[in-house]
Amino acid sequence: MAPHRGVLILVLGILSVVGCGFFAGIPAWIMGKGDLGKIDAGQMDPSGRTLTQVGMILGIISVALTIVGCVVYGIIFAGMAGAAATGEMATPQSMLFFG
Repeated sequence: MAPHRGVLILVLGILSVVGCGFFAGIPAWIMGKGDLGKIDAGQMDPSGRTLTQVGMILGIISVALTIVGCVVYGIIFAGMAGAAATGEMATPQSMLFFG
């Protein structure tokens, strides 16, 4: 039976949420899914199941938040580019929807 990699997957998941985003989130997600499959099949030590699950979930959350952040950034950037193309000046109030 192979030893679990729960601590490694948990560290990757935490790093992905703290600031590494895709670079640690995707490996945490992929490794966690593979290791959970091996644990279920009896090929890997089941004592690391909780660490593996938490790390994988943190990786998934990080990837989702990174995608949402990129979409929001893209929308804001497209709005600013559109305003610049039409010659309108964006004021802080118009960017915050106050008027």
